[in-house]
Amino acid sequence: MQKGTNSKSRSKVLKNTITALIVVVSTYLAFSGVNFSLLFKYILQANYIYIILPIPIMLLSHWVRAIRWKTILKPIYESPSVFRLFSAVMVGYAVNNILPRGGEIVRPYIYAKQEKISFSSTFATIILERIIDVFTLLLLFGITFIFYSKKILSLLPPSIDLGKLLFLLILLMVIVIIAFYPPVFHFLLSKLVKPISNKFYLKIVDVFDKFRKGFAIVTKPSMYLKLLAESLIIWFFYSLPLFIMFFAFDLSSQGMNFMDSVLLVVASGISFSIAPTPGSIGVFHWIVKIILVQFYGVSGEQALAYATVNHGVNYLLQILVGGYFVFKDKSWDYIFNISFKDKDTNTQIEQK
Repeated sequence: MQKGTNSKSRSKVLKNTITALIVVVSTYLAFSGVNFSLLFKYILQANYIYIILPIPIMLLSHWVRAIRWKTILKPIYESPSVFRLFSAVMVGYAVNNILPRGGEIVRPYIYAKQEKISFSSTFATIILERIIDVFTLLLLFGITFIFYSKKILSLLPPSIDLGKLLFLLILLMVIVIIAFYPPVFHFLLSKLVKPISNKFYLKIVDVFDKFRKGFAIVTKPSMYLKLLAESLIIWFFYSLPLFIMFFAFDLSSQGMNFMDSVLLVVASGISFSIAPTPGSIGVFHWIVKIILVQFYGVSGEQALAYATVNHGVNYLLQILVGGYFVFKDKSWDYIFNISFKDKDTNTQIEQK
């Protein structure tokens, strides 16, 4: 027991250390060589009408994400309220701004507790949501690549680790196979686990069956078009605030259009997936600076002013709205419980 606790502690320390290093290194790279007086000048002289204007659109993007979550949940639970889903989404974002990926545990946990449904099934919908986001990002990347192929290729390293890409593809295939054809998983368990411990086998099967319910939407091809439309709308509303803020920093006069904002969203989305930090701090600033400077010849100070304000508005919005719902719904009780009481056990977090 002591060894297991020490192992988890070391793993947590290592994870936090890596996250801190990513934040420090990416922030250093983003702000290295920057004239801070000029940076603050760009921020102070920005047209704040175009900074305030995107705020409702940012909220709308999160509302549409709640609507898509309702679509994913529908085969297992007919959610009575998009507003409650939206509140869980915003709490999740607020937690992500403090603990990278932490919100992806807190969000389904809070909602499962509030609605008294299975946490495993609800958590599975978040994993499926992330898979859908990855496919949507790849689709958008393909579209932007058509417009910016030469520029994008110039930023890629000369050698790409194909082994890692192959591993991710195989992992996705395994998840899809299990989701579509669960007997494969049951067969493996019956051969590998059941002979050793029937009790453990039954426990895994029970959790897996609840977890698999969260993937029920993939067995309904009639819903695919709806999911695709909702996903594209989400990423459209992610891109629109970036485009509007071009006008705040006079970037539109340099020929930047809506497709350029889509490129920024795709690049920042991919970079955050690879190197997650609290609220994408550092990583977002660095990738936006690279694209604006190398693609469009924008000065480092102007690029960072744009990235800093855009990130700051979104970050504060998520913290404030998510924090409001934490206090309104008393969600801190659930967050505290999942952190200190439930640990890794499934029996305490399952709701029939």
